[in-house]
Amino acid sequence: MMRRREFIALVSGAAAARPIAARAQRQTPPVIGLLAPGSRADTKRFYDGIPAGMRERGYSEGRDYVLESRYAEGDLARLPTLAEELLRLNPQVIVTGTQAGAVAAKRATAQIPIVGINMFEPVKDGLIQSESRPGGNVTGTLQYLEGLTAKQLELARDVVPTVSLVGVLANANNTNYSIQRREAEATAAKLGVKLTIVEIRGPGGLESAFRKFASERANIVSVSRDATFMAARRELAALALASRLPTIYGFREHVESGGLVSYGIDLRETYRRAAYFVDRILKGEKPADLPTEFPTKLELIINAKTAKALGLSLPPSLVARADEVIE
Repeated sequence: MMRRREFIALVSGAAAARPIAARAQRQTPPVIGLLAPGSRADTKRFYDGIPAGMRERGYSEGRDYVLESRYAEGDLARLPTLAEELLRLNPQVIVTGTQAGAVAAKRATAQIPIVGINMFEPVKDGLIQSESRPGGNVTGTLQYLEGLTAKQLELARDVVPTVSLVGVLANANNTNYSIQRREAEATAAKLGVKLTIVEIRGPGGLESAFRKFASERANIVSVSRDATFMAARRELAALALASRLPTIYGFREHVESGGLVSYGIDLRETYRRAAYFVDRILKGEKPADLPTEFPTKLELIINAKTAKALGLSLPPSLVARADEVIE
């Protein structure tokens, strides 16, 4: 028969163990997976928006969550394999950059919540049922805004008032390019300018693309919004300068790396906003019930140093409209 003292010690020990076990369980931070199309070094500025947004909501990395990242280094074909790697870490939510990342994650899991950043046409790709009622395990922010590609072509005319031929650089492997192309062609017809479109299938085609733009005497080049081009932005800037071609982009990172002009969304802000969705999901809400969001901030960035190197005198009205001029 168990003695009374032994029984009390046993019960007391079990009672003491329960809070310790409960604390240990509570202190195991959830894993947030990041499936990124670019590289860690080249995309740090905007991917850092995730922990910044989490801090704003009271989360401390390491204490309240663990961020596990996988980078495709600009090779979108790697995304499915990297998505599977993240799944083996049992994340509570996966954040993906670009729609291609969201598609890869969605194909890998129909249960784990996915926050897709900078998606183009998520309804078309079956990621969500509608922007207001996603209905599945995917939600997030949209990159596509009607008229954004048109605005970039209008800027081409501001930069080179005598423009008659615009070169368009596209990634043939990016399924989202078709919508940009349709808008570019419609806008070019309205503006009375011609387009010469060069589609490549990887960074290896950039040099030949700029040779073609130069040989066809394009006045300016518009670079489509694409993760591969983002990863190769320094090479793009160098090729544009060597070819003496003004170039317009969709992201400020291109201009910070030596490009001439960009007009589009602030990527860091979109990744910061991802924390809003992650927070809601960690608190028990479902992606199906969280409406996707359109970007609310667009910015015009100009590199004055590049303009000078190209021998361009930008219109004062254009410079005055810029959110930032890089000297």
